Amino acid sequence: MIRFFDVDRVIPFMRYGKITTTISLATFFFAVWALWAKGLNLGVDFTGGTVMEIAYSQPAHLDKIRTALESAGLREVSVQNFGTSRDVLIRLPVSKTSTAAQTSNLVMDTLKAQSPDVTLKKVDFVGPQVGKELYDSGALALFVVAVGIMIYLALRFEWRFAIAGIIANAHDIVIILGLFAFFQWEFTLTVLAGVLAILGYSVNESVVVFDRIRENIRKMRKTSIPDIIDASITQTFSRTIITHLSTQIMVLAMLFFGGEALHNFALALTIGILFGIYSSVLVASPLLLMFGVKREHFLRDDKPKEGVTADGAQV
Repeated sequence: MIRFFDVDRVIPFMRYGKITTTISLATFFFAVWALWAKGLNLGVDFTGGTVMEIAYSQPAHLDKIRTALESAGLREVSVQNFGTSRDVLIRLPVSKTSTAAQTSNLVMDTLKAQSPDVTLKKVDFVGPQVGKELYDSGALALFVVAVGIMIYLALRFEWRFAIAGIIANAHDIVIILGLFAFFQWEFTLTVLAGVLAILGYSVNESVVVFDRIRENIRKMRKTSIPDIIDASITQTFSRTIITHLSTQIMVLAMLFFGGEALHNFALALTIGILFGIYSSVLVASPLLLMFGVKREHFLRDDKPKEGVTADGAQV
């Protein structure tokens, strides 16, 4: 394996295991509190409402558009660029006092009074029932992926490794959801797609580290388990930096240059990548020590039984 970031000495990660585990617990409980106290700010995809695509001949001024719509009585409106600076995406929740057609007409009348060059490109209506079905399907997808990862880890690793990996992955997802709840960032189908992507991304990092730990436990017979874990993480450190840095560069490009349509998706990926590194190294690995991983769990007993030779033949 090519190492662009060679580390000359073993980094003592496990020396700070209790501190990092405490920080992780505090962050996890904060995220759970945010989800319980504030809840997710669900977008129109999940709650239902009207989605309109409009176009201007000149770059649109989003603040002026938002102010005009709020003045017309459309309080919970979301206004963002879509594609170019001249294209605007407007999302409105379901109205109890007017139909979707009446709402879209009110929007266009308000915007035409402000700027006659505005044109309507597309209007979609998501009913409350459809939104609920999308929400239920999204929750089911998240559950199925999580269960699949649990089964995979349980089959591939010794149970202590499997449980540590499951907890680390749950840690990442809960923190992403908790931050979206705390800051009330809009949670849409694209954000859910980012969360599902992070589930797979995070488990991949955990598997790489766990594989190296398991391999070194068999090879480094005279080394303590904490030192083996430190050595294993240090050996995979170059790969971790290269992989995550390359991915993060792409995600940051979407975050800063992808427009509002991709902003929250890229934001979820950014949070997930950062905490994916943290959880694989400083959450999952210390948990192995807490669960009492020992060399004996991975070394086969090669001592022949009484009355049986080493090759299995009867005496």
